[in-house]
Amino acid sequence: MRAIPLCLLSGLLALPVQATEVQDWLRRLAEAERQQSFQGTFIYERNGSFSTHGIWHRVEEGGEVRERLLQLDGPAQEVLKVDGQAQCVSGALADQVSEEQAWPARHLDAEQLSNWYDIRVAGQSRVAGRSAVVLVLAPKDQHRYGFELHLDRATGLPLKSLLLNERGQLLERFQFTQFNTAIPDAAAMQPGSRCRPVHFRTVDTMAEGSWRSDWLPPGFTLNTAQLRRLPASDAKVAYLMYGDGLARFSVFLEPLQGNVVEDARSQLGPTVAVSRRMATEAGDVMVTVVGEIPLGTAERIALSMRAGVPEQASQ
Repeated sequence: MRAIPLCLLSGLLALPVQATEVQDWLRRLAEAERQQSFQGTFIYERNGSFSTHGIWHRVEEGGEVRERLLQLDGPAQEVLKVDGQAQCVSGALADQVSEEQAWPARHLDAEQLSNWYDIRVAGQSRVAGRSAVVLVLAPKDQHRYGFELHLDRATGLPLKSLLLNERGQLLERFQFTQFNTAIPDAAAMQPGSRCRPVHFRTVDTMAEGSWRSDWLPPGFTLNTAQLRRLPASDAKVAYLMYGDGLARFSVFLEPLQGNVVEDARSQLGPTVAVSRRMATEAGDVMVTVVGEIPLGTAERIALSMRAGVPEQASQ
């Protein structure tokens, strides 16, 4: 029998250990926000612009999760959430909240994500004075971005998150500068006087098959389909949200009703927006794709949108 070199054997044995470790860290990440109280200060960077935010996250005895976010520089922005649902908002965000909009903790499925990302533990780091493990999620195709997560060893919470394009260039950074697991007191959870109660916009269920995409990036599936009323009129906009378990993008389909508009494309940091005019039997529609996906992918999705049930959708 031919001997197996020790270096190769050790590599083979490390594969299941690595997979088990990845699954354990993703499980801890998914559970952490519903189990662990904390407070701190973090910076957010996008497109070369920085902002600083305070966060107070409190898990009540009955399991209810209350969270307050406050921007500490620039325009005044504040959000108070209960179980991921916005209760009051200040600043420009106040006019952008819909009935289904929330900021829930992502429940990451290692087995599902491994179909679209190469996931590995890349080492260790130190963030906000705390020991962290570095988890890398590298995309297997050109249709999604890569992530580098620095997870607190003690709690599993993300202390630092980097969003990277296909060339490894930074698109977005979230990073704590101060972090502790002290339970925020009641006074810290009280919003400021400018935090206005959220008035949810009306949304309606959309008929199944009203809209479809002839092409989607592998792994992306439809999560939400709604009809939303525009704030300035009674016109309804179809809203579709797709995700792969980590990345997400939205598609808006707005009847133009004779209005003349031009196709457009833009990108701010990781967020792209692509709009194109589409002719349908019921009249022209503006298709807009918005999300943290590559620009070329968003353009292909916009071009693939169709009205009605498909004869046979292609991948």
